[in-house]
Amino acid sequence: MNIYQKVDLFKASIDKVRPFAGELLKEIKSYYRIDLTWSSNAIEGNSLTESETKVLLEDGLTIGGKPLRDTFEALGHAQAYDFMFTLLQSRRITENDALTMHQMFYRKIDSEAAGRYRTRSVIITGSKYAVCKPGLIKDEMGLLFQWVANERDKYHPVEFAAQLHKRFVLIHPFIDGNGRISRLLMNTALIQDGYMLAIIPPVLRHEYITLLEKAHKDDRPFMDFIADRVMESQKEIIRLLHIPFPKLL
Repeated sequence: MNIYQKVDLFKASIDKVRPFAGELLKEIKSYYRIDLTWSSNAIEGNSLTESETKVLLEDGLTIGGKPLRDTFEALGHAQAYDFMFTLLQSRRITENDALTMHQMFYRKIDSEAAGRYRTRSVIITGSKYAVCKPGLIKDEMGLLFQWVANERDKYHPVEFAAQLHKRFVLIHPFIDGNGRISRLLMNTALIQDGYMLAIIPPVLRHEYITLLEKAHKDDRPFMDFIADRVMESQKEIIRLLHIPFPKLL
């Protein structure tokens, strides 16, 4: 049994207690709002801890001694996370959705660059590959979301989500925030198809970055890594909701 078959087996167990509704749905969304916001920002160097992120998002209390940018990143990511759930029923992801997410995430950091494609070249530290030239970004993003609209059903849903993440981040359309938006788009695809979120904790940062770099030539290990992260979220929700674990063949 491969990782995707296991993921689907665990999904089937979770599906037996769906639909999540009312207070339970609110609690699940709130739980992962903190977890995803903290982990996705921490991967990029944000200094807020998980507990500090929780205090900021739930109680509205800023953290003394921490950079203001770190606070803005957490608040902006949480808003983009909330927007992600407005796309839950449509099973559509558009270029405008990506721009909206970035505008929400980045507007308190740099309002001029928020929701706009970069206009200058950038070099990705630690990567030997060049990203898209500024003049080609609009066309490449159009092609990406044409692929999203036309090719989605040719992939296993988790593979598609991982591919969307990879293809978006390799274009690197924004001056900053590309990793966070790519992870939000990936998770949008996952929840639209009934899967749990792929949460990448900071402790796995090196493996994650290494696999993304290798994905320029071979993306199977990266897709399998994302599938494993979905599996861990599924195990977590099964434990939290006291759902019987499926028997693996």
